[in-house]
Amino acid sequence: MTTYASLDAWLAHLESAHPVGIDMGLARIGKVKEALGLSFACPVITVGGTNGKGSTCAILESILLRAGYKVGCHTSPHLLQFNERARINGENAADAVLLPHFEAVEAARTSLPEPVSLTYFEFTTLAIMHCFAASGLDAVILEVGLGGRLDAVNIVDADCAVVTSIDLDHVDYLGDTREKIGFEKAGIFRGGRPAICADPAPPQTLVNHAAAIGAELWLFGRDFRYEGQAGSERQQWSYVGPTMRRSALAYPALRGANQLINTSAALAALEALRERLPVSAQDVRLGLANVELPGRFQVLPGRPAIVLDVAHNPHAAAALAQNLGGMGFFRYTYAVFGAMRDKDIAGVVKHLKGEVDHWCVTDLPTPRAASAEALEAELRGLGIADGPDSSVKRFATPALAFEDAVSRATDDDRIVVFGSFFTVGGVMAYRKSRQH
Repeated sequence: MTTYASLDAWLAHLESAHPVGIDMGLARIGKVKEALGLSFACPVITVGGTNGKGSTCAILESILLRAGYKVGCHTSPHLLQFNERARINGENAADAVLLPHFEAVEAARTSLPEPVSLTYFEFTTLAIMHCFAASGLDAVILEVGLGGRLDAVNIVDADCAVVTSIDLDHVDYLGDTREKIGFEKAGIFRGGRPAICADPAPPQTLVNHAAAIGAELWLFGRDFRYEGQAGSERQQWSYVGPTMRRSALAYPALRGANQLINTSAALAALEALRERLPVSAQDVRLGLANVELPGRFQVLPGRPAIVLDVAHNPHAAAALAQNLGGMGFFRYTYAVFGAMRDKDIAGVVKHLKGEVDHWCVTDLPTPRAASAEALEAELRGLGIADGPDSSVKRFATPALAFEDAVSRATDDDRIVVFGSFFTVGGVMAYRKSRQH
């Protein structure tokens, strides 16, 4: 059996051990789960969807922590360090806490009559789940990686499953229509258990699948909704669910127009589980006031204004453009942009070209990334030329692209860092290194 002395060594091994980065299917991981004897003694909430998953997980976690529960929260990918994927009671799990569970997964994997290989995501997800199962938690929140039906997280039968939004992304794996993707996302639903969908126009495939398996489907707009708008004088809103109403809520600390839908989905999940995980009105208020999530329309203090956002598909780019449009006047907007090759890059850029003047496009440290040349070609194809009021420049790293944007921007400008987690993480790591 392979074993490593540090978490970094494990992660380096996993990156090379199973060369297929994404290998859809639950047969391999299911065998290892059985060998591990993995099960949870507390309620489990899974959160899938195209966009809004991370925000919804963060809102659930924040409210449950304020209510005094011991909470495990698994999200992915990470921005700066792997440990962000495993939070226990609001803190990233330390290397020493995670290590024994990496060893347990490897022991279970190699104990099989025919050992199976696991992808990086499958292995790390199992290790984090095993850690949570051993930590005496009151609630576990698991963010689905890709799709739903065949994602590693779906080896757990969740007590409540949430699908946040359904849009085109990962079309190579999930299909090229909302109907096909909706079916994949609905794969996290379970018969006889609450299945919450926050997409205002859910694909019929999702509704049909929930009915076919006998899941208890809650639809946004039909079964739960929010009332009250930003711009109302008191800046308050209400959640209305099938059996309860939560009134006079403050807006969540996460910025952006789509956060009320994500918050409504989280409150619907808590309503569905209220007998096992009751939360008070005060828990909800404090949870919303204190929720934090780096890289989701995160506006950093100071000038020039700096916005970090992991928008990497057209649906998220449209939300980012709307949020940028609501920020007020800036002389110029500089974008630091890097993305994966399999994304609809033209679709992303079309939404943002009205908000961005100067583009700093960057290579990323992964073979899946689109090259800076390819990104520049997309922008040139959409008619972006070089002049005093617009430009495109190429860089080898997000840090170099960001340095260039900072060198050109004045206090009246803003810098938007967006695209892949690698883009935002690269700039966050650079800024952190400059603070020491």
